[in-house]
Amino acid sequence: MILCLDCGNSRLKWGLRHDGDWLASGALPYDEMARLAEQLPADCVPQRVIGCNVAGIERAGQIETALSSIADLTINWITAQEAQCGVVNGYEVPASLGADRWAALIGARALQHGAVLVVLAGTATTIDVLDAGGRHQGGLILPGLKLMTSALATGTAQLPLACGEYQPLPRNTHDAIISGAIQATLGAISRMYAVLPSGQEAVCLLAGGGADSLQGHLGVPSRRIDKLVLEGLVRIATEPSSNTA
Repeated sequence: MILCLDCGNSRLKWGLRHDGDWLASGALPYDEMARLAEQLPADCVPQRVIGCNVAGIERAGQIETALSSIADLTINWITAQEAQCGVVNGYEVPASLGADRWAALIGARALQHGAVLVVLAGTATTIDVLDAGGRHQGGLILPGLKLMTSALATGTAQLPLACGEYQPLPRNTHDAIISGAIQATLGAISRMYAVLPSGQEAVCLLAGGGADSLQGHLGVPSRRIDKLVLEGLVRIATEPSSNTA
C-alpha cells in the first residue's frame, strides 16, 4: 500500500494506492494539515510514502509531523531526473524542473499513448509538451486563473477582485476579467498544442483546480485526469529501478 502526496502551492492532495486501485484520496489546505492522519482509512496503513513538493521545506516538515502518528515512515520526496519511467527530461538542468511537473509527465506517459500536452491548472498553470517517444520538449509556466484575477485587483486602482463568469464577448468588468484570464490560458494551451508534430493525434491531459474553468472551452482533444500527478508518483514508487527511458 502506497501513500502518494502532491504538496502544491495552495494545498496537499493525497491518494492511497493498493493493487492498482485508489482506495481513498482527498485534499487538505495547509492550515488543516494536523488532520491528515485522520483522513486516511483507519484500517489502511501505508507501507511506503512518496511525494512531490513545490511548497518548500517547512511544508514538508509539517506533513512529516502529521503522518508520524500512524507509522514510522520516511517520505520519499522525488526530484526530476534526466530520465525515468520512460520519460526523458528536456530541461537544460533536469533537476530544476518542478517535481510535480515531472510526476505529471510520468503519469501522462503511463496513461496516454502518443504525444501529449500536459496541463496542470493550479495556483500556477504549467503546460508541458511530451512527444510520442516520451521526450519532454519543454513547457510554459504562467499565473493560474485566480492569480491572474487577484493580480489585477491588487495591481490596479479601479479593477475589482472579479466574481464574474466566462463569456465569449464579456459586457461587464467582472466577466471581462474572468474571461480574460481563461482566454489567456486557453491561448497558451492552443499555441503549445500547435508545437506538437502533426499527425500524432496528440491529446491534452488536464488536471488541477482550474481544470473545470478550462475544459469546456478547449479547442483541442482533451482528457481530464484529476490524479495525474499522483498517477506519476505511484509509477515512480513501483518502478524504482526505472531511471532510464
